[in-house]
Amino acid sequence: MDKVVRSAEEAVADIGDGACLAVGGFGLSGVPDTLIQALFRQGATGLGVVSNNCGVDGGGLGILLAAGRIARVTGSYVGENKEFARQYLAGELELELIPQGTLAERLRAGGCGIPAFFTPAGVGTPVAEGGMAWRYAPDGSVAVASPPKEVREFNGRGHVLEHGITTDFALVRAARGDRHGNLVFAKAARNFNPLAAMAGRITIAEVEELVEPGVLDPDAVHLPGAFVQRVVALTPDQAADKRIEKRTVRTVRMVPTA
Repeated sequence: MDKVVRSAEEAVADIGDGACLAVGGFGLSGVPDTLIQALFRQGATGLGVVSNNCGVDGGGLGILLAAGRIARVTGSYVGENKEFARQYLAGELELELIPQGTLAERLRAGGCGIPAFFTPAGVGTPVAEGGMAWRYAPDGSVAVASPPKEVREFNGRGHVLEHGITTDFALVRAARGDRHGNLVFAKAARNFNPLAAMAGRITIAEVEELVEPGVLDPDAVHLPGAFVQRVVALTPDQAADKRIEKRTVRTVRMVPTA
């Protein structure tokens, strides 16, 4: 039951070329950066990634992307990354864009053993009708287009068939975790992390604070250890290394007091 491994390098050692990964995070919140960096050093290439976004230039999954190690992305948002746009438009990268809620449900469904489901999201758009550019050719033409999906009517409203997603591995980041793999996510980091963890056949979690079994209140656990196969305890420096995607400030008007 002790799922703790000695290092991030050991945890990702068996991720091979062409593996498909579900990766938690939203923007730069809850991104498993230590595992991503270990995977970069490990050298696996031709990876398929399922994640809300693909990091930013020089951060998160953007590190693997810039090295040409990602072949296909399934996600919802691809802004904030100029290299992603360049590779996609040049035909170097395949992209399947999915409505954000649909992506979340496809990951959850895959983790729960549900092969497919119907949703109204995307009906009447290229999401259902097909034709979105999954991959461009070098001359700018569409080399691979999305296929049309089955649409059925329920209660007088159209719904499109979407398939559950499962992946070879999942990489997630949690605030707290125990040796059995039970995880607690902090605030905004509880975004796609639980869903990605559910979808992975082998789920690897980096945790900011590792505790012994029994310390976590069962009612406070966001993801049961049944979904987690490996746990990596972060060092204090790794746990504290949290980038801010867009730092904003506002002018504060000081009001004199008597």
